[in-house]
This record gives sequence, structure tokens and C-alpha cells, in this order.
Amino acid sequence: MDRFFIFLIAGWSGFFVMAIELLSGRILAPNFGNSIHVWGGVITVFMLALALGYLLGGRWSLYDPSLRRLALILIAGAAAAIPVMLLGDPVLDWVFDLIQDPRYGSLLSATLLFFIPTTLAGMVSPYAVRLLVDQSQLSGHLAGLLYFCSTFGSAAGTLLTSFYLVLYFEINQILTGLIGISLLLGLLTIFPGNSKNASRQSV
Repeated sequence: MDRFFIFLIAGWSGFFVMAIELLSGRILAPNFGNSIHVWGGVITVFMLALALGYLLGGRWSLYDPSLRRLALILIAGAAAAIPVMLLGDPVLDWVFDLIQDPRYGSLLSATLLFFIPTTLAGMVSPYAVRLLVDQSQLSGHLAGLLYFCSTFGSAAGTLLTSFYLVLYFEINQILTGLIGISLLLGLLTIFPGNSKNASRQSV
């Protein structure tokens, strides 16, 4: 059961990141347009945030890793996305007044709104790998399997968001659903006691 939740959290985290990234273009568009410059800034911010998340997740996994802490990372990432809904418009208007160039305006806006939740989401996969690996000879197989789940989730998030969700729901409704699912999954992982036996000693 522990491994089921680990793989589920990794897959959902990939879904969450790509859905947020696709929505970010629509969130920025009213102020900065939808040009290749804007998407270049958005992609740069998400890639840097994920890179930092991978680094931090790997480092944090060295200190008494547990399924409970993995769930807390997921919950923190969801909570960090809430300001996108509550403060998104004021932040975008403030940046637009400050920086007229859509290249740098979109880059700063994407950083302010999406860097922290994406960094936290990036922490999930390396942390999850540490929970799975208790035998060094299986590390490559387990890491590959986990990153398969994470990347499959990313593909699903990209397809469902771009093909369906944006057609039937408002942006804030989609964000609310994504955040709600992350919070629910995190809480379900923590409270039934699924994290009791998931700790791993550092190797």
C-alpha cells in the first residue's frame, strides 16, 4: 500500500505541474499576450523551478525520509498554488505597470506566481525514489518505474488540460480542482496511517 501511494503521488505531481504550466500561459495572456517570448519565459521558469525542486528533494530525502513527509510536500505545493487564484490579477497588473516589455514582464510574473509551487512539486520525484530504494541493486529499476509514472502523469495532465479541461471549465475552477485533489491525496496518505512503515534509513 505504501508503494501504491508513492507512485500515485509521483504521477499526480507530474499531472499537476503540466496542468499548471499550460494554464499559466492563459493566465499571463491578458497582460502580456501569448507570443513565443511569453512561452519562453514560462518554460524557463518552470524548468528552473523543477531543477531546484529536484535538488532540494534529493537533499531533504537524506533526513529521516517518510511517506508522511512526501505527502506534506504535495500538500505544500498545492497550498503554494492558492495565491495564483487569490492574487494573480493584482500581481499581473503590478508587473505590467512596472515592466512594459512582455518578455521580462512575463518572466517576472511567472516567477512570482509559479516558481514556488513548481519547486515543491519538483521535490516529489527524488524524495519518492529515496522511499522506494531499500536495495541498491534495484535502484535503477525503481527509479525508472517512478519516473515513468511521473512522466506519464505529465503527459496526461498536458492532454487533458489542453484538450478538455479548458473547454469546459474556467481557469480558477481548474486550479481549484487541481489544488483540491492534491490536498485530498496528501491527507489520505497521512491520516489512515499509511506512512507508519514507510521510513527508510539513510544509506
